[in-house]
Amino acid sequence: MDSSAQKPLRAGWTTGACAAAAATAAFQALHGKGFPDPMTIQLPRGLLPAFALARREWHAHTACASVIKDAGDDPDVTHGAEIIARLTLADRPGIFFAAGEGVGRVTRPGLRLAVGEPAINPAPRRIISDNITRLAEQLGVSVAVTVTISIPGGAELARQTLNGRLGIVDGLSILGTTGVVVPYSASAWIDSLHRGVDVALACGHRQLIAATGRTSEAAARARLNLPEEAVLDMGGFAGSLFKYLRHKPVPRLCIAGGFAKLVKLAQGNLDLHSKASQVDMQRLAQMFGDPSAAHANTAAQVLELAQLSGIPLGNRVAAAAREVARQHLKPETSVEVLVIDGTGEVAGHAP
Repeated sequence: MDSSAQKPLRAGWTTGACAAAAATAAFQALHGKGFPDPMTIQLPRGLLPAFALARREWHAHTACASVIKDAGDDPDVTHGAEIIARLTLADRPGIFFAAGEGVGRVTRPGLRLAVGEPAINPAPRRIISDNITRLAEQLGVSVAVTVTISIPGGAELARQTLNGRLGIVDGLSILGTTGVVVPYSASAWIDSLHRGVDVALACGHRQLIAATGRTSEAAARARLNLPEEAVLDMGGFAGSLFKYLRHKPVPRLCIAGGFAKLVKLAQGNLDLHSKASQVDMQRLAQMFGDPSAAHANTAAQVLELAQLSGIPLGNRVAAAAREVARQHLKPETSVEVLVIDGTGEVAGHAP
């Protein structure tokens, strides 16, 4: 099918935007003005989306509303989840946040929230607060409420995220800087990667592992015996990690990855995803020392040929990848590289 004929991917709404719509609707009901349905809110870039309400409950001092999250065409684990906001009157002015069922709690330092706080990120808090404050001005009422956000089943969904590694327990995070989910955007992964660095440094770790996948992560952890919070799920975002580590250097970094991804890093690529970069087979053959290797079907096949011939191709790739990483990191960061083959064994090492 001609790609030009394919429909564009549909954007969606973050958990933060859904929580803001539910909380603002509940605030209006709490002050005796009923539930607006749909509830229109304002997002940071001026968008004015309207959200249908799935739940409307009101009692004397409590109001509750919910929105079913629509993540558009993004494979978001919270797509279809119910985002519930329950508001109760507070005994002092302000907007206070609490975690209900399925919303996590911060247990490690280094995040943008204090230990013990509900995992409702600063940007969603601001979106919720701005919309409630704006509505309060229109209604002519004061703001003194506690906003409790819940996501039924959120604790189970959180197992599919990096929350546990970041020290967020018992549920999901309420996320979203702009309120909009861009399908297949890398921003959420990169943000989690950066937060992983922050948590590791705040926990006092002086050596980190940056792994391209679970197999390489397991091999590196077995070799270095580092705890989970010292391990970064880098994926293919080597450049994003190196750029962040220039601002927050760590004394020792171990890069662990599959052969093909580290060949791409060794060849100077900083985005290791298949859509962003490809292995240059001619250059890999030169590194192998046999021009005919350029005709191999895959990089893995070249590695097998090298291993059968007793040629330390894995070490050569690891050393070249280490030099590329060093070029993008501060001199005080020492770099070690582990090349992991498809069976999970170390196929190359640059100490």
